[in-house]
Amino acid sequence: MEPKYKRILLKISGEGLAGADKTGINDGVLRKLCAEITAVYKAGVQICLVIGGGNFFRGAKNAVGGMDRSEADQIGMLATVMNAAALRAALRSAGCKVKVFSGLSVPEICETYNFRQAIQAVENGEIVIFAGGTGSPYFTTDTGAALRAVEMHCDILMKATQVDGVYDADPRFNPEAKRYETVSFSEVLEKHLNVMDMTAIAMARDNNLPVMIFAQAGENAIINAVCGSAKSTIIKS
Repeated sequence: MEPKYKRILLKISGEGLAGADKTGINDGVLRKLCAEITAVYKAGVQICLVIGGGNFFRGAKNAVGGMDRSEADQIGMLATVMNAAALRAALRSAGCKVKVFSGLSVPEICETYNFRQAIQAVENGEIVIFAGGTGSPYFTTDTGAALRAVEMHCDILMKATQVDGVYDADPRFNPEAKRYETVSFSEVLEKHLNVMDMTAIAMARDNNLPVMIFAQAGENAIINAVCGSAKSTIIKS
């Protein structure tokens, strides 16, 4: 391995943990994910992780049914804590040093987020998992990932998704859709390209944080992304 980046923030969707099961955590997917993260970790890359909670509960979606949005988002944030705890256990079993920080206070499960402690953990060679979003409702895990990546002085925010980059149209419905190799933050905002929420994109732009969009599926997807050889799109200034 020849990693291209020294310190990364990897954003994984909750659905990405569910795999074909659609809900919950698929053991095979978790093991594959941990094997790749462990390989990157052992190559000397400093790793921060943010995991969504959509495999258990999605606040914005469930609030549409009449639930108060703030309460729905709190449930969604708790779902990310469950995913983070599962990933921590799997990574520790693989021999990695791991610490979980949460934007919500759940001290029986993990540390409450503290910037100084988190940056120290990264610099001490621990994989740091950020759970609980920002700790506030109405903010997505994309925004939480952008915020933590900026705070941790990461070289890049890498978002693992179901598609292999940013397209000018939805490739699932338009076979003529073209993938961008690189695209500017301004173009993403102006054209409303559906890659991350606009708050996350604006935060990355304002802090000159490049964002990589790549597909989680496939052999060595994360390893290839860290080495700069994955089929992907880079969003930058």
